[in-house]
Amino acid sequence: MKPSPLSLQAVVFDWAGTVIDFGSLAPMDAFVQLFARYGVRIDVAEARVPMGLAKWDHIHALGQAPRIAAEWQRVHGRPFDDADCDTLYEVFTPMNAASVRDHAQLIPGALATVPALRARGLKIGSTTGYNRPIMEVVQPLAAAQGYVPDNLVCAGDMDSARPGPLMMVRTLSDLQVWPPAAVVKVDDTVPGLQEGRAIGCWVVGLAISGNTLGLTQDQWLATPEPEQNRLRAQATAELRAGGAHEVIDSVADLLPVLAAIEARLARGERPD
Repeated sequence: MKPSPLSLQAVVFDWAGTVIDFGSLAPMDAFVQLFARYGVRIDVAEARVPMGLAKWDHIHALGQAPRIAAEWQRVHGRPFDDADCDTLYEVFTPMNAASVRDHAQLIPGALATVPALRARGLKIGSTTGYNRPIMEVVQPLAAAQGYVPDNLVCAGDMDSARPGPLMMVRTLSDLQVWPPAAVVKVDDTVPGLQEGRAIGCWVVGLAISGNTLGLTQDQWLATPEPEQNRLRAQATAELRAGGAHEVIDSVADLLPVLAAIEARLARGERPD
């Protein structure tokens, strides 16, 4: 027997690369400058690899990456450890809080999409790999542009963060929605998608606006169409491999996908 049909109750958005900061640029310079401050060169491509994780976990993953770990050992004469990560994290937070001021513009389509979701009776949740001090800078900047979700769960609010489910557990509790199959998680990173999968939500990946490509909107628009198609296919494959049920370019393309998910729910389907 098929499960009883459900209706969608909520959409939960990530922040950078999903609703604000096309290309997810704010953290990149901060990560590069952070390691440079301690004598270790990393580039933006390396800095992007762990994106979506909580920022302490992100710094830790960078410090454990083989090339960076070897360079840290050479410069400091010892392996990168948790104490080093704690030190870098304390330095990183104000650096990232400063950089987000220049990268808080809403992604095109976000301001129209969110009211359309509310008009359908859906609640709007949010989780982020940013910590509370960084989000204390971001939230009023987003609110001034008209984006105020119904909740916010930050990295550090729970005992563990992405790719585990606890931030989503907190979000569904905040929103008073259940079951997870009635919720869609929208994110531009694999760890962000996996936190949705971990609790049993539908997950929608964003191929163009976020970290997967890391291009500004102007850079994307200036890219020739054949190259756009190649990059889109590459990003889509990465996000699908990371667990996405659906992949779209940006939040501006979300509404038709939600209609398709609602149709699947009406047929008794659930996230696999």
